[in-house]
Amino acid sequence: MPVFDAQTLRDALPPMEGTLRVPGLAGPVEVLRDTHGIPHIRAGATPDAWFALGFVHAQDRLFQMELTRRRALGRAAEWLGAGAAEADILVRRLGMEAACRRDHAALGEAARAMLDSYAAGVNAFVASGAPLPVEYGLLEARPEPWEGWHSIAVMRRLGLLMGSVWFKLWRAAALPVVGAGNLGKLRYDDGGRDLLCIPPGVEAARFEADLAALAPAIRALLESLGVQGDETGGGSNNWAVGPSRSGTGRPVLAGDPHRVFEIPNMYAQHHVACDAFDMIGLTVPGVPGFPHFAQNGRVAYCVTHAFMDIHDVFLERFDAEGARVLQAGEWVPVRRREESVAVRGGAARHFEVLETPNGPVIAGDARGGTALSLRSVQFAETDLSFDCLPRMTGAESVEGLFEATRGWGLIDHNLVAADTAGHIGHLVRARVPRRTRESGWLPMPGWTGEHAWQGWIAHDDMPRAIDPEEGMIVTANNRVVADDHPDYLCTDCHPPYRAARILERLREMPDFRPEDAAGLHGDTLSPNAALLKARLTAMPPAEGAAEALRQRLLAWDGRMEAGATAPTEYVALRRALTRILAERSGLSGTGAHPWLAVAPGVAPMNQLWWTLPNLLRRDDASLLDGWSWEEAIGAALREAAGAPAAEWGEAHRPRFVHPLSGLFPEAAPMLDPPALPIGGDNDTVLANGLLAAVGPAAGYGALARYVFDVGNWDNSRWAVFHGVSGQPGSPHYTDQHAEWAAARMVPMLYGWDAVRAAARSTQQLVP
Repeated sequence: MPVFDAQTLRDALPPMEGTLRVPGLAGPVEVLRDTHGIPHIRAGATPDAWFALGFVHAQDRLFQMELTRRRALGRAAEWLGAGAAEADILVRRLGMEAACRRDHAALGEAARAMLDSYAAGVNAFVASGAPLPVEYGLLEARPEPWEGWHSIAVMRRLGLLMGSVWFKLWRAAALPVVGAGNLGKLRYDDGGRDLLCIPPGVEAARFEADLAALAPAIRALLESLGVQGDETGGGSNNWAVGPSRSGTGRPVLAGDPHRVFEIPNMYAQHHVACDAFDMIGLTVPGVPGFPHFAQNGRVAYCVTHAFMDIHDVFLERFDAEGARVLQAGEWVPVRRREESVAVRGGAARHFEVLETPNGPVIAGDARGGTALSLRSVQFAETDLSFDCLPRMTGAESVEGLFEATRGWGLIDHNLVAADTAGHIGHLVRARVPRRTRESGWLPMPGWTGEHAWQGWIAHDDMPRAIDPEEGMIVTANNRVVADDHPDYLCTDCHPPYRAARILERLREMPDFRPEDAAGLHGDTLSPNAALLKARLTAMPPAEGAAEALRQRLLAWDGRMEAGATAPTEYVALRRALTRILAERSGLSGTGAHPWLAVAPGVAPMNQLWWTLPNLLRRDDASLLDGWSWEEAIGAALREAAGAPAAEWGEAHRPRFVHPLSGLFPEAAPMLDPPALPIGGDNDTVLANGLLAAVGPAAGYGALARYVFDVGNWDNSRWAVFHGVSGQPGSPHYTDQHAEWAAARMVPMLYGWDAVRAAARSTQQLVP
């Protein structure tokens, strides 16, 4: 590898000042970058605004954009090697390219013009003669041209198969181990009772698994595995406060999207203005517009994942050759094609793609008689989500924004909004098929036709709330509506812990102000620490180091603070207890099941981490193979007592890894941004979550934090977890990290006088 040093990084930075002639523009565009390098783009006509966003995205994030596109289209292994091949094969099986081309062809004129202008801007940067990002030198690669439909691929990849598919595969693999009677226990905790988003602040009980209705599916799954059994036994926050609860007399909208920490960040901060609109928010590099978080001067909006059930898995029956599949009582041909994935440094991977009437086969071997297929809203039918983006720029109210999002389907969201007239609202922005409730639990028999989709739940029938009585809206991936809602929407969702804590804090602050948001973002009180402490209180004293650990945890306040050691000990105890649950239930080996090998895979420890509190709260020891919880906690105490306890911030410090670090370890120290110690965990509002199967280090968390002071826009603030730039040599690669790690934010400048006063660089793009 050639010399790779700080000068190499600097030499790869494009010019960001002065005048640059750019073919393809109709008029001049001004790009101002503020103290944190955040671009503020001012154009004349709308096409030039999207062209300029494409150009500026490429200035900061070209490598990320192309790698995301490659991941979407099954070509990442060409750059990243064998470790990326399985994910490439999955998206090829799903037919990603065909779906994105199909959707692009069906879009309306405004959306296609937006995408094509953006792509032209990306290509104009590549043709500008600017240095290429350092990653291209490492890979000895050149960027490939951008096309309009590529942005759809990027957006689809970033929400790929989020949600229900993984829970269904997990329970299907676990079924022969734990039995049908325990199937319903393999869910995330409900905190005792689910806290609903709609109506805000209301609690409700969950529906339990209807084992009689599931009996055919359970029987078929067990038979497919050669098992005889008894089939009938047995991550994001946002909130809005209305004028009545705001210290400003205006709505305040705040939150933070939680995802796995990827370098560069999925989000970037941008401000784009033209004759038709003036918007600021978080963009997705590779995508024009503001799909998730923004304001346009009249209405602000943000999202969390709503956990709607938009993926169905089917168990399919094939003939002996795997050439035909049983469908509604008839054997019909399977569509099949041969594909291959090129792999850097290795042989190409050749594989066969099979498609049934229900969808592509994602797991299993059809020639063995059974396999699993997937029917997903993200692929099955034409999606017109991108038609929403240009409409959203012109929305003038909460109601107008909700109407602008009609038809959005790429991923399901709790869309929360507030406008300058003082209204707040919540809409589930999603396309959800109508089908039976039992589809939410397991793969369903694909040969009967009984579980086919029966059309779509109408946009007007999706859950919504406008100006709720208490003047507050809170969503944190918790259950949106009670299970007795007329339409089946959801089986699995996140526990209500974060939502309940946010609601509690907001009720304590009847005059909530934008400057209060950071304190709520950074709240570290753990409800499950209190749950485990209650169990420890009720136990008889242990011995030696185990008793000393017990006493330290009993004296702890339950806050996952970075500077304390008790959180580290609590996590060690909970991981030990989760491991005991995995081993004694027999589920520890389930991760090797081929149905859980669908990339990126399902780890039993990670699933059981979320199940454990529910079993503890109910004192349900049925998965402990004869042990009581007192015995299990005693064993976990002895195990955890032997581990040294660092401060939680150090144990929990994330590792930010650039995608090329493993391939080029000599370059890794300059590619991987350093991380500071941080607090929080999976259950706290400060949701820096760990993966139980991996260790205490934070593996995911808030990619960004934001607060909109609706109507006094220059009082809004935001932060991203490393910086606005994806270029390792940029001063803005890591310059927001310290603020983010302390749960603080930087100014979100909107008024152009404020932007010009703060500008640290100015670039003119001219035709």
